[in-house]
Amino acid sequence: MRCAVVGDPIGHSLSPILHRAAYAAVGLDWAYDAHRVVAGGLAGFVAGLDETWRGLSVTAPLKREALALGDVVTDRARLAGGANTLLRRDGSWTADNTDLPGAAAAVRERWDGPVATVTVLGGGATAASAALAMCDLGATSVRLLVRSAARAAETAAAIGRHPSAPDVEVGDLGDAVVGEVVVSTVPVSAQDAELVSRCAAAPVVFEVLYDPWPTPLAAAAAGRVLVSGLDLLVHQAALQLTLFTGEPAPLAEMRRAGEAALAARGSSA
Repeated sequence: MRCAVVGDPIGHSLSPILHRAAYAAVGLDWAYDAHRVVAGGLAGFVAGLDETWRGLSVTAPLKREALALGDVVTDRARLAGGANTLLRRDGSWTADNTDLPGAAAAVRERWDGPVATVTVLGGGATAASAALAMCDLGATSVRLLVRSAARAAETAAAIGRHPSAPDVEVGDLGDAVVGEVVVSTVPVSAQDAELVSRCAAAPVVFEVLYDPWPTPLAAAAAGRVLVSGLDLLVHQAALQLTLFTGEPAPLAEMRRAGEAALAARGSSA
């Protein structure tokens, strides 16, 4: 059986390393590769897959395209407005989103305190999933700080559809950061000294990036709780693995493989 991660760019992805490590640990002779698929190209890629394919991990910029390809769409993928997982069952595709439960698990692994007010930096599909995950943990107020409010409208609407009906505020990336948790989905190039300084009061920093590492926000989080992009990647990949294979995910082996790969790159999350 075959699985893969798709997106653009894709060369940095640790997903093949995590999934292959899991296959080895549970004794599966499966293949997992990375394929560069540009925006607008996912439907054509999926159409060319034969019956040996079981699933796809979907990363930027394809998560909303993946949602549209689902013959079946899970509630959490529909809520997020994007899918990071395509699972083939009986010739049809299920669009799912393991970023939501993966992000919640990643935060709870590091922090058992309250999550009531959250600031999310960025307004894309990953921001939507992370914010919804924080709502699952109890957040009732989400501040979404973005460079373009118009481009974040879909994400804000998705967060607002959470069953808890959180208060959602959209502001500028230069506005104040409030709450127990700050979630960063913005690139390193956006993490200037002024932004880092405004995040200093948050007791929990959730940096969804894992390469390059540490990011400026992560480096400034000394003495506070830091949830890394690798934490998120491992937890969401573990959930994907179980969906694809039916096997319990060997979380420890997947994390060790990811840590070793980042160390080899000169990063350490």
